[in-house]
Amino acid sequence: MNPVSKRDYYEILSVGKGAGDQEIKGAYRELAKRYHPDRNPDDPGAEEKFKEASEAYSVLSDAQKRAAYDRFGHAGVQGAGSPAGYNPEAFADFGDILGDFFGFGDLFGNAGGGRKRTRAQRGEDVRYDLELSFEDAMFGMSADIQVPRMERCERCKGAGSEPGSGPSNCPTCHGRGEVLYQQSFLSIRRTCSTCNGSGQIIRNPCSECKGHGYRQVQRKLKVNIPAGVDDGNRLRLAGEGQPGGNGGPAGDLYVFLKVREHPFFERHENDLHCTIPLNMAQASLGCEIEVPTLGAPHKLKIPEGTQNGTQFKLRHQGVAILNSGSRGDLYVHVVVRMPARLTREQRKLIEQLRETLPVDNQPSEKGLFDKVKDYFM
Repeated sequence: MNPVSKRDYYEILSVGKGAGDQEIKGAYRELAKRYHPDRNPDDPGAEEKFKEASEAYSVLSDAQKRAAYDRFGHAGVQGAGSPAGYNPEAFADFGDILGDFFGFGDLFGNAGGGRKRTRAQRGEDVRYDLELSFEDAMFGMSADIQVPRMERCERCKGAGSEPGSGPSNCPTCHGRGEVLYQQSFLSIRRTCSTCNGSGQIIRNPCSECKGHGYRQVQRKLKVNIPAGVDDGNRLRLAGEGQPGGNGGPAGDLYVFLKVREHPFFERHENDLHCTIPLNMAQASLGCEIEVPTLGAPHKLKIPEGTQNGTQFKLRHQGVAILNSGSRGDLYVHVVVRMPARLTREQRKLIEQLRETLPVDNQPSEKGLFDKVKDYFM
């Protein structure tokens, strides 16, 4: 390409002459993703645009070459023995720019070569669902669980080969873990599809793990459930998930808790609620009752004249608050039940009582009829 007919490097990358290094790198990254030959195999024009953007970046990313270009134009950076403005050394960091996007390691080869380093990978997390009784959730407990997970095969010690055989170099990449392709003036390295980048293949797989190096086992673990956990809470056991790849750390185990409902108590966050029935005489005359709690029964004094729906609070008789020494409260809701059937004697006594009571049983206030009348008139 004649220097006279070349486009301006700043114009190619769509940046201004005062653009910083990060702006130039970002502009090149976008163009490279758009016009890379692997993405446009049937478009020769895309390859030319890719080469044009790469050449522009190789100059503008080098402070010395950029200064020469700003002063003398294309003539100031035209080199001998290679395309004008292109220097293979300038592409050393292109793997950082494009490697992750295209799914393989270094896009551009280096003079030293050598086996590609396989990146360590963290193991997957594992979920385990554990069902608890209401009482176990309130007081806490220690549970023994069995979790299916992968562990290193003891027969081959994780190598995947029968003991004494060992892996062999991959015949496709010859142990390098990657395959080199020459595309125009670019040397492109891709992860070897035969060995998946390891550089080795197993010709004599382990009879125990079938060449995987790992096998599934039932791992026994003890889980400490703190007092006060609720339905839907989860506990994290670090490092108890699936093993990592290529020396990476293991994942975590998450224990999700399912708490069964209680036939008497109803939980609202850290408070408990319960309903206690009273007969008409207990509510009218007052009494003392025993209220069940999470511990010993609690004696509760019911004052005379207690109305249906009255609520009493027993402090610190609720649920233990996580990571705290305190507890919530217990709320007792009173329901006054009227007798469905009366004996003759009971009916006679209630009739006598009726004669002594005002209509609405509230002599100090207006009756219900009077209140309705006042509202609508």
